[in-house]
Amino acid sequence: MQLWQIATHFNKQPDQLSAKISAILMFPMFILVLWGAYGQFRLQKFGFILYYIQFPLRLYLWVFSVGFITLLPEALSYYGDKWFGVLLKVCIMFEFVRLYLTIRGQVKLKDLQ
Repeated sequence: MQLWQIATHFNKQPDQLSAKISAILMFPMFILVLWGAYGQFRLQKFGFILYYIQFPLRLYLWVFSVGFITLLPEALSYYGDKWFGVLLKVCIMFEFVRLYLTIRGQVKLKDLQ
């Protein structure tokens, strides 16, 4: 849905360079996510390399593995802004934990070969 929204309303993006860069990077980002997930699932080296490439892009574009956590207050009908900042920090923390686990997994896979 997010990609479709960006594609159909690209001309309506704010006239800021960062907004245009974010909109343009979103498409290759999702391709990297899908291709990298496939590679990691198959325990291929390219899957790990693609994850390392996409890690800084995930932080810049706010495409988090557990990003749905930020929607929990809305799902529970709590519409205050109190929890978003806290939950966003939790998502960022989980991304770094995932990076650590990916590095550990790659080292362990390398030791097995």
